[in-house]
Amino acid sequence: MRHIRICHVPSGDLIAEGPVGLGGITPFEGNYYISRKCLRTTGFRPNWIPGLCLYKFLYVWLDFTASDGSKTPSLGWFYWLPNPLFFFIAFRVAVPQSSRDLAVEALV
Repeated sequence: MRHIRICHVPSGDLIAEGPVGLGGITPFEGNYYISRKCLRTTGFRPNWIPGLCLYKFLYVWLDFTASDGSKTPSLGWFYWLPNPLFFFIAFRVAVPQSSRDLAVEALV
């Protein structure tokens, strides 16, 4: 089973760690969708800027506040009204795979 660790580069804070897959951290369309059990931070807060994906539906952007107090605006997002066909992204914090503010490490 593959595991990954996602860290916030500027602060070094651990954002998520867990197995890759539906029960853990799901890679989909260039993003990581993180289940609650794999989320290792409480730093994400909604900034109430809405977004709409034509097939995944309604989401809200999340700002990240690190343990040192530094802030990264709109680092993630959360689908508030997801398309039921994409159940594996529903109600999960999502972050991009290609962000300069994130470091992803594959664990054995």
